[in-house]
Amino acid sequence: MTVDTHHHLWDLDVRDQPWIVGVEMEPLRRDFRPADLQAALKGSAVDATVLVQTVADPDETPEMLVLADTVDRVVAVVGWIDLTARDARERIGRLQTHPSGGWLKGIRHQAEDEPDPDWLIRPDVLNGLAAVEDAGLVYELLVRPHQLPAAIKAVGQFPQLTFVLDHCGKPAVATGELEPWASRVRTLAAFPNVVCKLSGLVTEDDWARQPDPVRLLPYVDVVVEAFGPKRLMFGSDWPVCTLAAEYGQVMDLARQLTAGLDDQQRTAVFDATARAVYDI
Repeated sequence: MTVDTHHHLWDLDVRDQPWIVGVEMEPLRRDFRPADLQAALKGSAVDATVLVQTVADPDETPEMLVLADTVDRVVAVVGWIDLTARDARERIGRLQTHPSGGWLKGIRHQAEDEPDPDWLIRPDVLNGLAAVEDAGLVYELLVRPHQLPAAIKAVGQFPQLTFVLDHCGKPAVATGELEPWASRVRTLAAFPNVVCKLSGLVTEDDWARQPDPVRLLPYVDVVVEAFGPKRLMFGSDWPVCTLAAEYGQVMDLARQLTAGLDDQQRTAVFDATARAVYDI
């Protein structure tokens, strides 16, 4: 059994995806609906998936909750609320009491797009994180390397809140840089309440040169050493990954990059850790 902890769905007739900008992103400017997901999963060992938000729109999360009710293999939702809102607790509460609210397992915001590198430790955001903690949800960190210091400070203030680092913190794979990303990731991993998604690396590299385990292995080695297999989870980042590699290629690549782990450790990365984090 395998859990894919990170994928998206969208319908451009319902909602624009304003982050799809530029000629190089044009392959994503189409609908990716449940039938497309099922086609991508065909022949894989994936039996459960986590559907993750794509835009800062309060209407998207309820729609994703309904999808979790109806789409085969979708077993958890990571949604969005405005963490800076004074009524953040009430907003989370409304999602949890939605008829399909039981699928909501986490909250995420595209902090990577915030111009303030310290956005995560603004007082209003910290109040929002406290609301996530009180609701018993996880919070997903979508940050770039220069935002990791703020993430480290935020994590330190919420030892009871489980944080999930998306896409390994988006290292600069395309330029071959390890630092300062590696040192910051190790500092973040020292907090036992942080889990890391082994996801999104193919699109941090030169897309035309992917999939390439040799180029990605140094980054995987860092997170495996820092977090350990029991705090790592596989994620495809489909359909964004298709800019560089198809679903099956991403899965095969993840297995190649973790070939040095024993069977129990690989089970943690591809299945057990995700089921514990998302309570599935």
